[in-house]
Amino acid sequence: MGFMNWLGFNNPRDAPHVPDVRNDVRDSGTLFVFGRANSGEQVDEKSAMQIATVYACVRLLAESVAQLPLHLYRVTDPDGQEKAQDHPLYKILYREPNPEMTSFSYWEAVMTHLLLWGNSYSQIVRDGKNNVLGLYPLLPENVEMSTV
Repeated sequence: MGFMNWLGFNNPRDAPHVPDVRNDVRDSGTLFVFGRANSGEQVDEKSAMQIATVYACVRLLAESVAQLPLHLYRVTDPDGQEKAQDHPLYKILYREPNPEMTSFSYWEAVMTHLLLWGNSYSQIVRDGKNNVLGLYPLLPENVEMSTV
């Protein structure tokens, strides 16, 4: 037994041991969806966001999508299109979804909800003539879907 082996180091000429991870990895995807981890701890969007890696990934994706411009287009002919800046929804989608949020903060919230809950919902505020005045993001945990 050499000095390096005595210290716990393998001979560099030896083939490295690669464990078979297929037998060691459990499918935890369904466990996250149903809210329990293998450890028995409750896993939800709030506890997941306390993990630095999850927080960083959600923030990176949400901010990256939020900074992209969203333009509304109209088809001019079968092969052409132009920005529909005179459309009533153009300003709402591109500039200011509601008086309390910028376009960036709105789309960041929408993307964060999509990443953490798998869905995103917004309340559409309309005037008496059914014109859209604004969009407000809703927390997906507070939305209940019903069949009509």
